[in-house]
Amino acid sequence: MKLGFILFFLCLISFFGFAQTSEINNFLVKENLLKNNKLAIIAADSLDNPNENINGIYTFSVSGFTQSLKFNDGIAVLPLPIERSTFIYLKHQNDSGTHSKLVYVYKKENDLSPHAINSLWLFIIPVLLVIIAFAFRKLIIFAVIIFLVFVYFNHSSGLNLATFFESIFDGLKNLF
Repeated sequence: MKLGFILFFLCLISFFGFAQTSEINNFLVKENLLKNNKLAIIAADSLDNPNENINGIYTFSVSGFTQSLKFNDGIAVLPLPIERSTFIYLKHQNDSGTHSKLVYVYKKENDLSPHAINSLWLFIIPVLLVIIAFAFRKLIIFAVIIFLVFVYFNHSSGLNLATFFESIFDGLKNLF
């Protein structure tokens, strides 16, 4: 009797020891199929292939606001509709690290077109403008005007200064 109990207990421990945990380490952002001005978050593998094994509630930070998203077959829908073109910064943290994406959502009539933006461009563009301004003194005014347009576009599209720097630092962390 004791031997049977011990074997059952060992089998139970090994079953839970080898259980696969479902983590989201990459995700895609697409327009919801219902065309209701909402975005769908699709769990994906490292090659951007959808992962349909993800089910349950996962916590994301959406432009600084915490959202609990319910995934069914690897897909979750953001609850708030998109009213105009905007930047959205999505971040998910789990045991294997922080996974984030900066997405510019272009809205045209009833269609949403999400475009993932590499965070390094937010770092490279201002650095290039500073280098141009110092290299060619006559282009300082041009560089300042371009920089102000860059800052205005980012701010008017919902990318505040804190999110701007957070996305740059996350992009730099993922490089190394």
